Amino acid sequence: MLVLDLALKSLRNRLLVTSLTVGSIALSVALLLGVEKTRVGMRESFSNTISQTDLIIGPKSGTIQLLLYSVFGMGSPTQNISWDAYQHWAAHPAVDWTIPYALGDSHRGFRVIGTDENFYEHYRYRGGQPIEVSEGEPALGVFDVAIGSQVAEELGYGLGDEIAVTHGMGGFIQHDQTPFTISGILAPTYTPVDRAIYVTLEGVEAMHDGWEDGVPPASAMSFGGGPPAGGDEAGAGTERAASLPDDPAHDGESPEEHAAHAHEPTQVTAFFVGATNRRDVLSLQRDVNEWSEEPVMAVLPGLALSEMWDGLGYAEEGLRLVSIFVVIVGLLGMLVSLYTSLDARRREMAILRAIGAGPVRILSLLVLESALLAALGALLGVAVVYGGLALAQPWVESQFGLYLPVAGLSPIEYGYLGAVVVAGFLIGLVPAIKAYRTALHDGLAVRV
Repeated sequence: MLVLDLALKSLRNRLLVTSLTVGSIALSVALLLGVEKTRVGMRESFSNTISQTDLIIGPKSGTIQLLLYSVFGMGSPTQNISWDAYQHWAAHPAVDWTIPYALGDSHRGFRVIGTDENFYEHYRYRGGQPIEVSEGEPALGVFDVAIGSQVAEELGYGLGDEIAVTHGMGGFIQHDQTPFTISGILAPTYTPVDRAIYVTLEGVEAMHDGWEDGVPPASAMSFGGGPPAGGDEAGAGTERAASLPDDPAHDGESPEEHAAHAHEPTQVTAFFVGATNRRDVLSLQRDVNEWSEEPVMAVLPGLALSEMWDGLGYAEEGLRLVSIFVVIVGLLGMLVSLYTSLDARRREMAILRAIGAGPVRILSLLVLESALLAALGALLGVAVVYGGLALAQPWVESQFGLYLPVAGLSPIEYGYLGAVVVAGFLIGLVPAIKAYRTALHDGLAVRV
């Protein structure tokens, strides 16, 4: 206890140097733990983007490619699946529910996704949470659109506003002939759902009416920004109705009902599958991959995500290695501080030895000081990390869709902190040995 008391008083006596040393170690430890928390949070955010989905079925391509464009909205599909193929697998006895996705269009940089009511009923994220509509209703009508919370915030859209979809991602041809009316705004999920726009499959077919040859009709050749938000809905409805083909079999229907029958889906990009029994998932995946009628493939979301992380593992290890080197630099700075301070503490060491402090006590004092500096720096680094998480978590979620959980330290993080304290203890041996070897008369002699 006497050595500990001497160590604390010695550190307090050199408050400025002690504060700077502890601060440098704290920042180093905060960087190391921050990288680890961000790495884990990024993995959890990606993993929680989709939950309780057993298979993702899409056209033959790469496993990771299918996962990226269907779940995370990254990249573009190369081809689609026929509607007949989708219906075939949707009716399979091992399939409980499906969520079809039709991709390929955008609005002011945000991806437009064609789907149906199953999306609002069965899509789950972050441990089974359902999709909720914070304002209005889901997009179930042909010309309805539901927008993610981030889309509504960035573009300033509200219920009843009209938007025109752009053909392709980053294209310049507008589907002005079929404007959509915002019927609902989705509640924040902090996933790619917040940055997407959802229409119906029939709506996707309606706005591509006349594009059968891959070339837009003359009425679709608009290069402007589309109708302004809050445009003339009555005029738009008249234009929509006029654009629909006549069908005597559906006389007396409303324009929405007429449009639904006139524009039944012909293809989808991919679809999510929930199995009736989890034990049938692997056999269902094998049946899909071996189906000879059309080139389709089924992937397990969790397995595909693991493959993606395996490919990105080198980047994570690189960041972790940089953080470890920063901690090493901080510890070396502490070593330099302790070693150079010995010259100023020559008289202190000599007096301690003159009043009976043995070599072991001198060694213990300097090693304990070094260990205390490392421990205080580690604790302060932990406080900085958790304080930063508490303050930055809402902003990071809203801006980047990255969920950073404020959870306890993991075993590997405890290992990092323990390694820092042990390294501080070992580093303290260097100045301690030098002080031990310094003769008594060297400390008491006056240098000129």
